Amino acid sequence: MGTKNEPTPRERAAERFRGRLLADNAAFDANLARLSAEIPGFAEITAELEATGLKCFHCAINGGDVDPLRRETKKLRKARCDLLAAHGYPPDAADRKYRCEKCSDSGFVGLEMCSCLKRELTLAAIESSGLGKLIETQNFKSFSLDYYQGRERDLMRATRNRIERYASEFSEKTTENLLLMGATGLGKTHLTTSLAKVVIEKGFDVLYRPAGEFFAVFNRQRFGDGYEGDGAERGFFEADLLILDDLGTEAVTQYTLSWLYDVINSRLNAEKPTIINTNLSEEALRERYDDRIASRLLFNYTPLYFVGRDVRDQKTRGGVRK
Repeated sequence: MGTKNEPTPRERAAERFRGRLLADNAAFDANLARLSAEIPGFAEITAELEATGLKCFHCAINGGDVDPLRRETKKLRKARCDLLAAHGYPPDAADRKYRCEKCSDSGFVGLEMCSCLKRELTLAAIESSGLGKLIETQNFKSFSLDYYQGRERDLMRATRNRIERYASEFSEKTTENLLLMGATGLGKTHLTTSLAKVVIEKGFDVLYRPAGEFFAVFNRQRFGDGYEGDGAERGFFEADLLILDDLGTEAVTQYTLSWLYDVINSRLNAEKPTIINTNLSEEALRERYDDRIASRLLFNYTPLYFVGRDVRDQKTRGGVRK
């Protein structure tokens, strides 16, 4: 198992963001030092600008008249630009170049997180979630009901709306588990991917894994030569939301069953929500898994049923049923 202090993907992304800011600050300071060494009088004007800026700040928070100080700042800036131009530099050679002008690369605008930092954290969470390129094309808007008809379409509309509501209402208080059941190609992966994207954008850590990859992590621990754990299994227990896709396609052994039970039971006890997709019926779940696992899936998870005809097959044949 990985250590409890191991940073989450979002924490690592935030640390990279801070590291980049520190590197940019250092580069800016180095540039000022170089210009100060090359241009006589540059260091003095820059020091005056910094002192005037500090005075302006204190004057503003104390309710004073900042207009004279602003005029002085403008005059000093022009003098520095003229000095740079006289030595062959562009007027903005000493200016700080921010990656994000809205927050000046701080990551926050006032007390609100800036969109640039939000984007960084979201991309990191998507990358670590296991969703890969699925998340680029699969969303609630792209889920078409045109491949279902009659009562099937009504049921699938209700299922889509139920999953979309689950995503929009997801919070740190969410404990409900979902069991998505139905034959292959009916949209289970599409809708759980759509759900995951919304939850990630809310700021939660989502871990999405096909069942085969889930069990491979624990088999590596059992059979790996000298394997001592890389922390990958920790996410199954600690992610804000765990999504297991295609449960029932994996090879079943007592070892894999024990891990499946451990993850399901631990998350239930910790009240951490889990979503499981399976092609198996309730009867098949009982036959394939022992009573401890089947009973938890069938009694502690809300079942959502997928019906219809394989959408991928319909797309391949070019048939859309109205």
